Amino acid sequence: MAAVRAKDKHAWVALFAEDGWVEDPVGPSGFDPEGRGHHGAAAIGAFWDAAIAQTESIEFLVDDRIDCGDEAVNIGTIRTTIGGGLIDAEGVFVYRAAPGGERLQSLRAFWEVDRAMKTFRTTD
Repeated sequence: MAAVRAKDKHAWVALFAEDGWVEDPVGPSGFDPEGRGHHGAAAIGAFWDAAIAQTESIEFLVDDRIDCGDEAVNIGTIRTTIGGGLIDAEGVFVYRAAPGGERLQSLRAFWEVDRAMKTFRTTD
């Protein structure tokens, strides 16, 4: 979350294991038409460029966190400022540690694009 707030692409990509992946959101979307996720550093970096770099800011509003073994789940809202407005994506965000626990194997974000888009409002 700190790397995203700081807009630090290098630090964010470095959080993932060499064979790590991102599914955000899980399933087909404008960021991932086939719904297979973004695998490896180059693809994760391309996802950053297409999704995160386009934002003005991202705020994480975590209502609850559950840790289970090598996984953690954040339940809450990601509030994105983009194009002069705010969008809230309510969801469940699942992080799995890679073997050894020092980096992430995967990030899987369960949220609905259409539902989030209905929350769009101007920042004025």
